Amino acid sequence: MPEKPAAAVQTAPSRPPVKAAIPKSIFERMNHLYDTISRRAFELFEKDGRVDGHDLNHWLEAEREFLHPVHIRMEETDAEFVVHAELPGFTASDVEVNVEPRRVTITGKRESKQESKKAGVVYTEQCSDEIFRTMELPTEVNTTKVTAALKDGVLDVQLPKAAATKPARVAPKAA
Repeated sequence: MPEKPAAAVQTAPSRPPVKAAIPKSIFERMNHLYDTISRRAFELFEKDGRVDGHDLNHWLEAEREFLHPVHIRMEETDAEFVVHAELPGFTASDVEVNVEPRRVTITGKRESKQESKKAGVVYTEQCSDEIFRTMELPTEVNTTKVTAALKDGVLDVQLPKAAATKPARVAPKAA
């Protein structure tokens, strides 16, 4: 029986251990997410044989893997805006709402881990979901009176409108 040639085995170069960084601000979270998507898009580029011309497809696929769409509906009355955001599976501690006078940003991250044993074999599954959504508001809101509540997977954010200021005419005084 003829001998078969041995398969060549090539080991991957060792990489430094990955450190988990906990972003401290919304801007750091955005930069961290952008870097994560960039790395994944590059991995997809390499997986496709480093062929040019598919950059946008790689980027959009990486975004889909890390960002989940947040369906939002906004209502306006004379006194306030009410934002309803669908966040199934998220708890209040997973979500953060940041409000500026003309912008509301909803971010969140949840992680789940499931472990099961069958016939002496342990199966572990870990999943992470992250959301990020920003909405521009047509008028300024009073940021000190904003309230938010999460119930049955729906986040309701009440944004009272800021008191309208009327134009004023000021007569200069002689100095």
